[in-house]
Amino acid sequence: MGPDDEPPLRRTIGLPQMALYSLGSMLGAGIYGLIGKAAGEMGSAVWLAFLVAMVAALLTGLSYASLGSRYPRAGGAAYVTQKAYGMPLLTYLVGLAVMCSGITSVATQSRVVATTLQRSDLLAAAPTTLLALGFLLLLAGIVFRGIKECMWLNVICTLVEAGGLLVIIAVGASYWGSVSLMELPPAEDGSPGVLSATLLLQGAVLTFFSFIGFEDSMNVAEEVKNPRRTLPWGIVIAMVAATFIYLAVSVTAVSVVPWQELKEAAGPLVEVANRAAPWIPPAVFVVITLFAVGNTALLNYVMASRLVYGMSRQGLLPRALGHVHPGRRTPHMAILALLALVVALMLAGDITALASATVILLLFVFTIVNVALVVLKRRPEEPRGGFEVPIFVPVLGAAVCLALLGNRVLTGDATATMLAGVMLAGIVALYAAMRPKRIIDVPVREDTGEEAVRAG
Repeated sequence: MGPDDEPPLRRTIGLPQMALYSLGSMLGAGIYGLIGKAAGEMGSAVWLAFLVAMVAALLTGLSYASLGSRYPRAGGAAYVTQKAYGMPLLTYLVGLAVMCSGITSVATQSRVVATTLQRSDLLAAAPTTLLALGFLLLLAGIVFRGIKECMWLNVICTLVEAGGLLVIIAVGASYWGSVSLMELPPAEDGSPGVLSATLLLQGAVLTFFSFIGFEDSMNVAEEVKNPRRTLPWGIVIAMVAATFIYLAVSVTAVSVVPWQELKEAAGPLVEVANRAAPWIPPAVFVVITLFAVGNTALLNYVMASRLVYGMSRQGLLPRALGHVHPGRRTPHMAILALLALVVALMLAGDITALASATVILLLFVFTIVNVALVVLKRRPEEPRGGFEVPIFVPVLGAAVCLALLGNRVLTGDATATMLAGVMLAGIVALYAAMRPKRIIDVPVREDTGEEAVRAG
């Protein structure tokens, strides 16, 4: 059976689900620790770092929104890269770099879930590996079951993790106005801190990564109703919502706990809740962590499986990975192949450095995708999308991502940078080994419901 004969993926995602999918990809357990690190850089002006980071991230987010409205394909960034540059090797690099970020995230989150469960009295004696494996099998089962089930589970998880942050805002709102929101860490010589472009950049670089996740949305485009409108607006709504939540959380955090203590706290937002509302049981935040981490793993698994499916249909990966289950209408072969990879990564143990390396790869991808939009906008024969942005948006987006990439490589973890280089070299070697003879642009078949009727 060729790509044209496969049943299409099922379109079930509307605007509310799309917005919550994008929001769930951005929100996560990371904000609970990130706020302390950001306070160490920016003092009580940490909210400024989130504001600047949002502007920087929104540039790339708008580029993704525009591209998603032009080319709503499961291949996401890989499809757009091939469309713009016509270079299979670059397309391969972009696609597999994004896939690597997804599967390392899933493997990492599986161990976080396992360790969190071990803290409970019920599962304290269970081995970490066994718990992580059980979680991965459950996750694969849900992703195989269907996009509708994944979306509803994401809605629940996103509401829980957003609800946890809203609770922190609510219990700490009475503290607003009690401190100066422009108090900065002192200079090295002990003199009062001064807000400078360098300081603001350092804070923004740190907080920029709290907005990463919007890029996952492009890969479910073939399962979105009216993707030319739904996909871009889902991304934009989610980024605006995340910004308001992050700004309110940062103001609340430094208002309740002095920034000097916040930066030293093991769990900064848990410390905020303990002081503002000591009556909240600590177990509440354990549950929220499970929902947040589980949701991150779920969305990354969905994203990676659709990316592999899309790249297979382009001819960049083995054709078998592009098969769609006739009953469930999910890319079941891609889901199984990814399960083998994430289990292997989970069994490898601590992959923190590998996860950091994939962040570097993502910045590389963001730069490529922003420039791709510039190329496509300047090409007269390319169709316009349902969400167009001025050309300065992708130009500035590419410049910001390139600057962040340079910062990460020059001042970040040398091991992560080296690993990112090794991963890129490995992807090039894999491309050379299975060099695709031609890139296919298989038209997306619309979901008419006939396959579902026959399957039923």
